[in-house]
Amino acid sequence: MLVDSQKVGDLAENLAKMDEVKGRSLWGDALRRFKQNKAAMVSLIILTLVILFSLTGQFLTPWSNEEIDWNIMGNVAEMGKPSFETGHYFGADDLGRDLYARVVQGSRISLMVGVVGALIAVIVGTLYGAVAGYVGGRTDQIMMRIVDILMSIPYMFVLILLLVVFGRSVVMLFVGIGLISWLDMSRIVRGQTLTIKNKEFVEAAQAMGVPGFKIIMKHIVPNLLGVVAVYATLLVPGMILTESFISFLGLGVQEPSTSWGALISEGAGTIQYGTPWQLWFPLAFFVVSLFCFFFIGDGLRDALDPKDR
Repeated sequence: MLVDSQKVGDLAENLAKMDEVKGRSLWGDALRRFKQNKAAMVSLIILTLVILFSLTGQFLTPWSNEEIDWNIMGNVAEMGKPSFETGHYFGADDLGRDLYARVVQGSRISLMVGVVGALIAVIVGTLYGAVAGYVGGRTDQIMMRIVDILMSIPYMFVLILLLVVFGRSVVMLFVGIGLISWLDMSRIVRGQTLTIKNKEFVEAAQAMGVPGFKIIMKHIVPNLLGVVAVYATLLVPGMILTESFISFLGLGVQEPSTSWGALISEGAGTIQYGTPWQLWFPLAFFVVSLFCFFFIGDGLRDALDPKDR
């Protein structure tokens, strides 16, 4: 039997093309969709620059955040203006301290509080909600009623009380903000777990005798990463807002450390003396970073939304 050489060549070419085709995974497809979101990508670039600024900015100035420039004391409105000649790129505050160095430190602390606080909330809330949803029954009812009781307590009152009783410190901000903010996360995770635990792969693991906690960690939690990632990006700006509000009230980090909220509070108190840069620079970093987190969160939500695939 004669075989058409042209057909053989076409078949070989099609097979080669099939070999080059790569499967599209869930996360690969989400990454592709996220890259198509221009607002989210621009926000990611800007936020990366802000993070790099907070980590390396202190190496670009001759002044430290605690050092006082005695030459401008008493005349900050004129000699303390932003200037590359004096090394005060963002100007100086009313005490003669370099504002650039203080914004660098404030950015580092505010971002740390937001990220670490959100990380604590995500870990505690995810484990708590997953256990409650998977176990179900009376255990689920008791665990969720505890959450309801804790949510009825004024959030800000508890945080202020912790800072007053145990002292003002960055560590206390981490613990206070993170351990209170996990409540919403636990309810979201619990609702998703109730849906996932009835899937075939979970029932198969149960039939094989896999322990419950291992099923939660190996099968349920990995399938919640999409929802958790989206909520975490939206949780970080909330943490930063809370820390900034606490610092604005004077209950946040202590001197000589600072944060965006403390710098904004200082700038708002001295703007009437002709030093608007004390408010403009920290406020600009604060607002831009919050918008970046919100746009990134929206981008992740759209990328991971199964309805849009």
